[in-house]
Amino acid sequence: MERPRILVVGAGFAGVECIRRLERGLAPAEADIALVTPNSYQLYLPLLPQVASGVLTPQSVAVSLRRSSRHRTRIIPGSAVGVDTRAKVCVIRKITGELVDQPYDHLVLAPGSITRTFDIPGLTEHARGMKTLAEATHLRDHVISQLDLADASEDEAERASRLCFVVVGGGYAGTETAACLQRLTHHAVKRYPRLDHREITWHLLDLAPKLMPELGDSLGRTALDVLRRRGIQVSLGVSVAKAGPTEVTLTDGRVLPSRTLIWTAGVAASPLIGTLGAETVRGRLLVTPEMTVPDAPGVFALGDAAAVPDLAAGQEGAVCPPTAQHALRQGRVLADNLIATLRNRPLRPYVHKDLGLVVDLGGTDAVSKPLGVPLRGLPAQAVARGYHWSALRTNVAKTRVLTNWLLNAVAGDDFVRMGLRAGKPPTLREFEHGDDYLTPEQVRARTAAPRAAD
Repeated sequence: MERPRILVVGAGFAGVECIRRLERGLAPAEADIALVTPNSYQLYLPLLPQVASGVLTPQSVAVSLRRSSRHRTRIIPGSAVGVDTRAKVCVIRKITGELVDQPYDHLVLAPGSITRTFDIPGLTEHARGMKTLAEATHLRDHVISQLDLADASEDEAERASRLCFVVVGGGYAGTETAACLQRLTHHAVKRYPRLDHREITWHLLDLAPKLMPELGDSLGRTALDVLRRRGIQVSLGVSVAKAGPTEVTLTDGRVLPSRTLIWTAGVAASPLIGTLGAETVRGRLLVTPEMTVPDAPGVFALGDAAAVPDLAAGQEGAVCPPTAQHALRQGRVLADNLIATLRNRPLRPYVHKDLGLVVDLGGTDAVSKPLGVPLRGLPAQAVARGYHWSALRTNVAKTRVLTNWLLNAVAGDDFVRMGLRAGKPPTLREFEHGDDYLTPEQVRARTAAPRAAD
């Protein structure tokens, strides 16, 4: 008898945790497992700002998928760009650009999210995101190159635009990015005798009236005070009206001379979800509490791309926020449910109470709320880094991160560029491969052709 084919899409927290549990819970004879991912590593996304600021090396947050002693999953190097749930076929674009059809019996959708953008003139052409390892690495090169070019320039207008940095998004990603990169430029400028630290300006913008409202008013004000004390100009109720190569126009009418616009204003579910033709909730795939997709036999979904009901919230219609801790725990429950499906056992719903939030502002600055307990300063920093360190999947990754933290604390940074900015950097859309996906009609036409030939 042919073994059931399990196909997992996405190697983020949700997909990798699901794979690990499937490998432990299923005997090799029970199912064939395959994973679709463009990279053979799991990216520890919360630490990307520290990669951009040079505190951590890129390899530290890229955890190999092949280090597991139980590793037997076939890794397909590419991205899922369409799904036909009727034909039970997933269309994959390999890293070579070749399109292939991958049949499945059970499909686990964990494609994650992409940076959410709006119809703002010049945004996708000139903004930089913080969702991928490539973006974080390029961003570090870009920021240091602005210091290099400003130091060499004799044009005051050029210097001003190169030393003005704009971050949009007052959530965790934007706040940590602004805080970490401001520390980078603050320390780096000491190595540039022709630059005055007062020439460097950082702006953090958000349309919301409060910074990180999930933290509560008190901790939110603490984070705001830390940023402003460092000289970061925080503007709430303000966003970008237009972006250009050398200036950014704000919605309040101000025009900032800047060649660095970092866009972290929220996330949207992977475009893959739109190819299924299934019901969505605010762009995320509608699923049951057991994380099955209605009217799509054999299909499960979880993580940022799925609207998993938040049964612990006690509110009708509540869905789990797109956070790492929910993704990890959903991965375990989904794997158990998939194993139960193969063994004709009942499924169980996902229920998990949020354990709290941590925000690392660099140095000894942080705000955290573990189990509802508000912390500030060094205690909050210890909790934040302790949480991130313990969440890393392998001992090798933990050793690398800890070593990097210690080395950076003792020796500092050399502010070296890797030469990634030799040509025009990829746009936000190109970094996240937003144009790779098929339309639902293209998926159906592709999968219908083999059926017609049979």
